[in-house]
This record gives sequence, C-alpha cells and structure tokens, in this order.
Amino acid sequence: MNASGEQQEATLGGGCFWCLEAVFKEVDGVVEVESGYSGGARPNPTYAQVCTGATGHAEVVRVRYDPERVGFGELLDVFFLAHDPTQLNRQGHDVGTQYRSVIFFHDETQARIASERIEELDRSGRFSGSVVTEVTALTSYYPAEAGHQDYAENNPEQPYCRLVVAPKVERVREYLHGEG
Repeated sequence: MNASGEQQEATLGGGCFWCLEAVFKEVDGVVEVESGYSGGARPNPTYAQVCTGATGHAEVVRVRYDPERVGFGELLDVFFLAHDPTQLNRQGHDVGTQYRSVIFFHDETQARIASERIEELDRSGRFSGSVVTEVTALTSYYPAEAGHQDYAENNPEQPYCRLVVAPKVERVREYLHGEG
C-alpha cells in the first residue's frame, strides 16, 4: 500500500479480458483483477451486448495494485507484453472494437506515463508497426458477469484458454520470473 495505505487502480483493454485477467494475476503487487467493460455509452452492458460491438465498450480488466510493490509503468510493461498493441480493433482472431488496445487512465499521472511508454515503444522498433493503443480518461467501468471472472483459472482445459490464454501467461511468467 502507499503511505496512506491505499491501493491504486488501472483499467486496461488488450483483446479478450480472460487473457489479461490471467496475466495480471501473475504480477507481484497486484491485489485483485476483475474483468469488465469500459469506454461505451450503454450503462451496465452485458457480455452479449458488448460482443456485438454496438455498445462502444472494450473488454477490460480493472487491476487493483499496491503502488509500493508495483508501479503503473511496470503494469504497462506487462500489458504491452501480453498483447499486440499494433493491431487496431483486434487481437488475433478476436475482431471488433470491443477488443481494442486501450488504457483508461484514472489520473493525469497515468495519462502521462501511458503516453510516454507508447512513445518509447514506437521509437524502440520493438514492433513492426506503430502502437495504436488508445489513451483515454476512464468515465465508467462495469464488472463483467460472474462467469467471466477467473475464467482461465476455472476453465484451464477450454480450448481458448489452452491455445490463447496459456501462452500469454507463460510469456509473462518468463518475463517476470525467468521461468516458463
């Protein structure tokens, strides 16, 4: 916790929220990860509504973290490792604005750090294309339905979890801990 004992939050979208939820659970200092929806106009959207792309929401994770143990910039390093931020409105076979790469900042410090990280990535040449990640103020967040929480953990043999989620988790584990 910080000096006042408070957790901080980050709200990030990078494709299917099942992937990001599983990835951020690997990060030391992350206290809680919840799948949900942000960036759209409809209050309290359902998964079925968001999947149409008509609500304007992105699938996101709300990451609660202890800023004394992990910083927002470090969370972004994991975020950019866990998905391809050069794909506009998609991640692999998941296509639509609900799968866009987006950082919903909670304050101006997060906005600045996010913009700086994106500029650094573009200059680094790490990706073959430009980073298309949106950086926008968080205006609303709605938790996803209970069946979407802890999805990869509860459904490890589900094909999507084995073929898409698990490799991302392994890549992040290697980055964080040097283990596969």
